[in-house]
Amino acid sequence: MKNIHFNAYWVTEESDGSFKSQIIQRSTDDLPQNGILIKVSYSSLNYKDALSSTGNKGVTRHYPHTPGIDAAGIVVESNSDKFQRGDTVIVTGYDLGMNTAGGFGEYINVPADWVVPMPDSLTLKESMILGTAGFTAALSIHHLLRCGQKPDDGPLLITGATGGVGSLSIAIASKLGFNVIASTGKTDKEDYLNNIGAKTVISRSEVDDQSGRMLLRPQWAAAIDTVGGNTLATILKSLKTHGNVASCGNVASPLLNTSVFPFILNGVNLLGVNSATTPMPLRLKLWQNLANEWKPDFPHIEIKTVRLDEIHLSIEKILKGGISGRIPITGF
Repeated sequence: MKNIHFNAYWVTEESDGSFKSQIIQRSTDDLPQNGILIKVSYSSLNYKDALSSTGNKGVTRHYPHTPGIDAAGIVVESNSDKFQRGDTVIVTGYDLGMNTAGGFGEYINVPADWVVPMPDSLTLKESMILGTAGFTAALSIHHLLRCGQKPDDGPLLITGATGGVGSLSIAIASKLGFNVIASTGKTDKEDYLNNIGAKTVISRSEVDDQSGRMLLRPQWAAAIDTVGGNTLATILKSLKTHGNVASCGNVASPLLNTSVFPFILNGVNLLGVNSATTPMPLRLKLWQNLANEWKPDFPHIEIKTVRLDEIHLSIEKILKGGISGRIPITGF
């Protein structure tokens, strides 16, 4: 196929150690030749993308680089009998946007084993309103259900509630019948959180125990935690007997200072959630869930679509915790 020139968000490391981003013209010949060339219609902005865009070497080792851990678009060229030219597809996770040129470019070239066929009941834009955030929310809920968690067991706490994973976790869990308690530092977002399914909204200070006690009064049957640090430690101490917590983020801290008592006295389960490496059979199942019985009511989610040339403004906001809901990316 002939070489195609396209727009891409390009992050470079300068000689003084700083990082610069700009929109440049790239060529499909410059992309890794992994076998499935996809013309990207939508991407989305995640916290990990913001880290990659500002030089976080824990996410992206080598620069220059095009971030974007999510992409949805149309297959242009395929070396696999699994996909044909014209197929509508989704790619999230694996190494996309980390060290492989990602969805903040008009084209990506990825292995067939990374590609998910678009479910019939999702549009390209809807799939990127979900993106990694929605997939992570679905995977977190899957782990809770796998461990036998039921709505009748009691309230489900969701932290970082206004963020992408938090918002979509609330929307999905409430649709499945859970009594959702949303924890947030954004006191002006109570109406939003109620509208997407939260029965109760609490301050994040209520999930930040400073007493030093090993165990606290049981409050929640289960939790989905996007925050980490002392918030996760507080949740573990506050879960009801045999409760489950899905840990899927560390926006506050990657460190966890706790004791074994929640585990050996209350029998709680700490469930790790890694959406990037989810095996394909489960990945396909969860995308079908998201397209059907778990599909959120999108009109209730805060959604702000931005163009690629505006993305730097949203990156600054998400790093400061100033984003609610989801940000699909278009305008390549």
